[in-house]
Amino acid sequence: MANTSGHSARDRFARAVQFARAGDRQKAIELFEGLIGTDAPQVQVLSALIRLNLDEGHLVAAADYMMNVATRVPEPAQILADAADIYGRADAFDKADVAFEKLHKELPGYATGYFNHGFLLRNAGRFEDALKAYDQALALNIDGPEEVWLNKAVIYSDHLRQDDRAEQCLQSALKINPTYVPALLNYANLHEERSNRDAAAELYRRVADIAPGNAIALARLLNLSTATEINDGLLANATTLAKVKNAAPREASSLNFALGKAHDARGHYNKAFKCYQTANRTASSIAPPYDRNESDAFFAAIRDTFSTHWFKNLPVISDAQPTFICGMFRSGSTLIEQVIAAHPDATPGGELEYFVSLVSRDLASFPASITDKTAADLTPMADAYISLLENRFGNSGLITDKRPDNFLYIGLIKTLFPNARFIHTTRHPLDNCLSVYFLELADSMAYARDLLDIGHYYVQQHRLMAHWKALFPDDIFEMHYDTFVETPRDQTKALLEFLGLPWHEGCMEFHKLRNTVKTVSYWQVREPLYTRSSGRHKHYDEHLTPLRDYLAKASLL
Repeated sequence: MANTSGHSARDRFARAVQFARAGDRQKAIELFEGLIGTDAPQVQVLSALIRLNLDEGHLVAAADYMMNVATRVPEPAQILADAADIYGRADAFDKADVAFEKLHKELPGYATGYFNHGFLLRNAGRFEDALKAYDQALALNIDGPEEVWLNKAVIYSDHLRQDDRAEQCLQSALKINPTYVPALLNYANLHEERSNRDAAAELYRRVADIAPGNAIALARLLNLSTATEINDGLLANATTLAKVKNAAPREASSLNFALGKAHDARGHYNKAFKCYQTANRTASSIAPPYDRNESDAFFAAIRDTFSTHWFKNLPVISDAQPTFICGMFRSGSTLIEQVIAAHPDATPGGELEYFVSLVSRDLASFPASITDKTAADLTPMADAYISLLENRFGNSGLITDKRPDNFLYIGLIKTLFPNARFIHTTRHPLDNCLSVYFLELADSMAYARDLLDIGHYYVQQHRLMAHWKALFPDDIFEMHYDTFVETPRDQTKALLEFLGLPWHEGCMEFHKLRNTVKTVSYWQVREPLYTRSSGRHKHYDEHLTPLRDYLAKASLL
């Protein structure tokens, strides 16, 4: 009986191999899975399943089979490391964490394992655990420790908002390697966020001395310079470097954005627009294009899901009253947060990523994913957000969450926090769209690379905000940038009244704050109020006819 069974398993194994060689991976996977637990060679069966699932893009399944193989071989360390990496690429963070823990037990002195584990934990949002993993890598004398210190600095700066600790980590990295360019660039950026212009410029110049062709340093130096500070030599060097044949798209794009800003500051608007066109055209080659039909469907799904019916008889998940500032990017949200931050009873939270991460992970396939969630599912989500605010900012009175694209998630936020309040920042549509086009934004913002795509996204944002305002008219305060800069005192009084805060004269001197500002607007909000950004589109009228016609057709002009 055993011989017959063994012969059958060998035959089935051979058939599975044939299907795999013929390219019928699904049939091969089915046959190999049927051989698990038989007397067929199990390591070979599992190895075949790993390869087939990787070829099919089934990363988690492939890594699961790797973990199975790891229990069957005498030296599983490399398999465990590979499984952890694949789980991480699939955002299966809990499974990756288990694989790393098994790797540490197998190779307790393997410093790189702790380094990779720290990187995984950071991506999973487990920042304190990531820091512990990085510390273990340092304790094991990892090669290139300056990179570990840099990664720790990023966590402290970008995620935990502990800038003093971030600075200490960067100093540790540079003590080990004074010419470590990534640390110099991050240190310079930290100085910018903390309003230390001279210190930032000095570090960018140091990078330029160490690596004369470093496009980031040159672009940042240009961006730091005022119209009177831009010298012809700096401009010529950036122009030459931006035109280098076969230049990396990211570097060429950054330089052209900086050149556009420099020419705009000098009043050379046609030159500026050409640079911005080149920058966006180059940047569009880095990421997938914007799909207007897909965007239409997504916005419609949000409106359909979070309808009046949705909020009828919805259980109260939390009675907390968080405050959000949202709207289009480049609509004045950083300015408004700074005005509020100048109040003694308020704390700026900056651009918190909580809801963006929640939607991409626990609520993947949003908004459909929310429809089958119960109060038991939703309560931990609300609790985690409140814990984030408490852990990061303590008892700091009113805390503002200024992630602009949270406007997409107002329905989700209102589901978790019925008492939540929102400040919707707006400005002239042409100025807003042009400002988006003129800024180097994240690759995920594919619409930002084309003026008509920006116009399309702007219209969708406007329609969605109209939907939210119809549902929650008393909980959304519109702050129009152009009106604010014309009558700041009146607008600030209305804003503070909406927030339940007493008048504070210091809000009129927000530009004197020396807090850390972690958005690209950190230099603009260090200046007293100015009106030069209102009507900026008039300098570029000849380039905006298609966008103007599109917005007018949508009744937004």
